[in-house]
Amino acid sequence: MSGLDAFAGIGLEEVVAAADLQTRVDTKYLLAPVVYRRFRDVLAASGQWACLDIGGRRRFAYESVYFDTPDLLTYRQHRQGRRRRFKVRTRLYADSGECAFEVKVKGARQDTVKERLPYRAADAARITPEAADHLARTLWEAYGMRVPAGLAARLRTDYRRHTLVNPAAGVRITCDEELRCVSGAGAVASRPLSLVEVKSARPGGPADRLLWAMGARPVSVSKYCLAVAVLAPGMRANPWAKALHECFPGV
Repeated sequence: MSGLDAFAGIGLEEVVAAADLQTRVDTKYLLAPVVYRRFRDVLAASGQWACLDIGGRRRFAYESVYFDTPDLLTYRQHRQGRRRRFKVRTRLYADSGECAFEVKVKGARQDTVKERLPYRAADAARITPEAADHLARTLWEAYGMRVPAGLAARLRTDYRRHTLVNPAAGVRITCDEELRCVSGAGAVASRPLSLVEVKSARPGGPADRLLWAMGARPVSVSKYCLAVAVLAPGMRANPWAKALHECFPGV
C-alpha cells in the first residue's frame, strides 16, 4: 500500500475524542509535494498514525468564507502581529454539506482558541443574528472588545484536505492542497504545494522534529492572508512575502 492507503482509517468521532484541540498550538510548513510524501511515508511506517476516513473517503473538499471590515481590519491585525487579533469565517465541508461558523482568537499563552457554531450551508456567505451574538460574546470574553462595524464576506478559499492523527499523542496533522482563492476581484490558484499544519497542545513534538530534520522550517502564514495579498496586490504583505512568492510566483 502507498499514499494515504498506507494508514489505518480513523473515524471522525475517534478524531474528536483523541485530538479535537479547539485550543491548541498550530505550527505550519509549506512543503514541496515530494518532501511531503517523504514525511507522510515515515509517519505511515511508524504505525502510530491513522488517516481520517469518512465513508471510504480520505481527501475532502473545503470552502472557507472569510469576513472582514471594508478596510480589512483582521488582515491588518495579522500583518502587524497584534496580540489581540481574531479571524471570522464559515467553513463548508463540501462533500457532506456540513457547515460551521468559526471565530478564532489568541489565548493568554498565545495559543489558538477556536469557537465553533453549527451553521446552515445556505448562510455560509453571511453572518446570521445567532452568529453575530456568538461573535460578540467571543470577542468580549477574549478581549473585552465589541464587534467592528462593517464585517462582511470578503473572499473565499477552496482546497482539498486530508488529516492524519496520532491518537496516543493527541496530535493532528492536516495537509491542504490545490489552494484556490476567490473574491470579487477574480480567482487565483496556487502552484502545487502542501500546506501542512501540526496541531498539538504544545510545539516541538516528534512530527515537528521530523520535519526539521528534513530541512523544513515553520512559516507564519494563513490562507486568508495569502488570499488577500494575492487578490489585492496593493496591500502590504511583508510577513508573507516568501510564502506568497512560493505559492503564487509571478503574481
